[in-house]
Amino acid sequence: MAAQCHEDQVHLRGDWGAARFTVEVADDRAERNQGLMFRKSMARSAGMLFVYPTAKPVSFWMKNTYIPLDILFADETGEISRIHEMAEPLNTGQIFGGNRIQYVLEINGGLAKAMGIVPGTRIFHPAIQGDSCDQALSN
Repeated sequence: MAAQCHEDQVHLRGDWGAARFTVEVADDRAERNQGLMFRKSMARSAGMLFVYPTAKPVSFWMKNTYIPLDILFADETGEISRIHEMAEPLNTGQIFGGNRIQYVLEINGGLAKAMGIVPGTRIFHPAIQGDSCDQALSN
């Protein structure tokens, strides 16, 4: 049975394999500003997908964020171009993702390395792939 795209899930595929995370989607300014701040924990298979209207320079910080995170920065096609591993909780330093970032996936810190997720991996989600999402996952 082929994987299906749902609003509350992202699928990752790359040379390393595939993974699925249950996500909250932050697709407006208020949700993106709040992010995962003030959370004390997050399920291992969970994350947050940040969706921007267009690709642009993107930076994150960990202010008021208590969970160490891996931050995966992706372009307008959903291809991950940079991974910041184990972002330090409560750190207010800027984490620059790149100049043409439209999607950012935050997952629990250490998972990207443990799973082998690397730049070049594709993120599949209805916000990214639109109607072709299900078809892309079935290939």
